[in-house]
Amino acid sequence: MTTTDSLAPHLVPAVECLLAARRGGKRPDALPEGARPADWAEVYAILDTVQRKLGPVAAWKVGAPSPDAEPARSAITAATLHEGPARLPASAFNVIGMEAELAYRFATPLPPRDEPYTEEEVAAAIASIHPAIEIIDTRYAAWGVVDKLSAAADQMSHGALIVGPALTDWRRVRPLEQPVSLRIDGREPFETVGGNSAGDPMRMLVWMANTGARAFGGLQAGTIVTTGSTSGTIFTEPGRRTVASFPGVGEVEVVVA
Repeated sequence: MTTTDSLAPHLVPAVECLLAARRGGKRPDALPEGARPADWAEVYAILDTVQRKLGPVAAWKVGAPSPDAEPARSAITAATLHEGPARLPASAFNVIGMEAELAYRFATPLPPRDEPYTEEEVAAAIASIHPAIEIIDTRYAAWGVVDKLSAAADQMSHGALIVGPALTDWRRVRPLEQPVSLRIDGREPFETVGGNSAGDPMRMLVWMANTGARAFGGLQAGTIVTTGSTSGTIFTEPGRRTVASFPGVGEVEVVVA
C-alpha cells in the first residue's frame, strides 16, 4: 500500500498540491517542478495516495484510447458518486464536461489472486448495467493546460459520476451496437452507436479485475465501474439539464446549478 510516508519523496509535493486544491486552496497552473509524473507508475503512485486520503473506494472509472491500448483507471469515492436524477452545485466544479457512459455494478467480490480471472468469471460477478453521466473536471487552474500524465494524476479528470437505474438483464446489451444520445436542455443532441474508443467494455472489466483494482484489494461487492465515454466530452455551463439516453438500457439526468 502506498502512503505519503512510502511515496517517492519527489512526488509528495504533487499529492499535497492536489489535495490543497480539493480543500479550497489555490488551483495550480501545474504540479510543482520536479513532482510531475514521468510515467504511469508515478501517475498511479500519486492517484492512489490522493485516493486513500479522500476515503474508501465506491466506484471506478476505466478507459482506453483504442481497443488495443492498455487501459487506465482511477478510483472514485462516495462523495462524487450520485444516483440519478441528480442536482449538483456548480460551486463544486471548475469546469463542467458531460460524458455519456455505461456503468456496471458488481454483485460479488473479485479479490486479487494469482490466476487471472476469465471473462466468464468476471461476467458472472456482474449484477447490472446502468446508464451513467460522468462530469469531467480539473483541479488545475484551467482545462487543458497541463501535460497528459499530470492530467491523469488528477483523478483522470473526474468530477462526479451520476448513475441511472439498473438493468439486470445486462447480457443482452451489445455495447458496440448500442445507440446513445446526450442532450443538453433538450437541444442539439449528440447521437451515435457504440462510441467508446476502448471498444467492448468487457475488456475493461476483466482488466479491472486482474490489474486495475489490485492495489485496493480487488473489486468489491456493490462497486460500480464506469467504462469510458461513448459521447466524447461536451462542455456546458451551469444551469443546464443534461440527459444521457441508452435505448433499451435506460436514461439518466443531471442539473449542475
